[in-house]
Amino acid sequence: MSDLEQNIHAVFLPAFAELEISDAVSAFLRKGCRAILPGETRDEYVAREMTNSRITAEKPESFLEFATKARSAADGPVLIAVDQEMVGIQRLHKLVPPLPTHEDLSTASPDAVETAASTVAAGAKAIGVNMFLSPIVDVVTGHNPWLDRRTISTDPNAVARFGAAFVRGVQKENVVCTAKHFPGHHDVTADPAIDATAVVKGNVDDLAPGYGPFVAVIASGTKAVMTGPMPVPCLDADESASTSASVVSMLRKTFGFDGLIVSDDLDSAAVMRGKSVPEKALDALAAGSELLLVAASEHLPELAEAVADAVADGRLPVERVNAAAEKVRATVSWANV
Repeated sequence: MSDLEQNIHAVFLPAFAELEISDAVSAFLRKGCRAILPGETRDEYVAREMTNSRITAEKPESFLEFATKARSAADGPVLIAVDQEMVGIQRLHKLVPPLPTHEDLSTASPDAVETAASTVAAGAKAIGVNMFLSPIVDVVTGHNPWLDRRTISTDPNAVARFGAAFVRGVQKENVVCTAKHFPGHHDVTADPAIDATAVVKGNVDDLAPGYGPFVAVIASGTKAVMTGPMPVPCLDADESASTSASVVSMLRKTFGFDGLIVSDDLDSAAVMRGKSVPEKALDALAAGSELLLVAASEHLPELAEAVADAVADGRLPVERVNAAAEKVRATVSWANV
């Protein structure tokens, strides 16, 4: 297997609902994939909690067995990511200690949040999980059904304090934090997961109050940042944040972030906007995203083939793929010290 083929597979983050390594995911791991997301069902996502049947069935041993199988298929370390959000979706449910609730945050100190986050991360690491797709540091002040019941506060200063504390606590345990969703989603027109017309409303001045939390989590050392799943027309009217070169450049140059840039779900309606997932994968890589969140289906090989074809015919520079894969592998190495 060539280095390029391994690098192409390394830039994808396949997501699936159940705690099982399918044949398709196993094959992807063997070819170089280094990150996977055992997620939740659509119903669990909407409810913001895992089902009773999942809570009953999943034990710490279940995750350990899953992690062992994943790393065996990859023949090496792998990022095993979960949505373990502070006040939103908690994929690890009762397998790890609880995180502070909204009510807790009304009286909690950043030190207390940092301690709680470290305890949760240690519990996650013990069952094989080494990447959190959190904290959410969007400051929602308007309409946002997508982030309903998932955000820390409407006060940017509180989000900055607690988001940074969460990052410090989690990463003490060498669990990767993925702060999301840059550049912030204060007010949106619709749910981007299901509505292709969803966009972030307002102008650059409307976005500015939400930048502080991103500055804070970057200063606290977050290893990864996830870009958003819909266009922000005042920055780029045509592309979602995850596939926008101008948004990624802003994150790199204006905010000074030099870690791993993770796309949001490329299967989201507001990302695709009439294009195919392979086309959006190429757009995301060309824009500067490095780890691409996609649904783990029988179509996974098509994604890798699309990138290989684009490199072969010059539409996508090979250097872009190689650099993204190296950033992924560097993050994997940090999480597996």
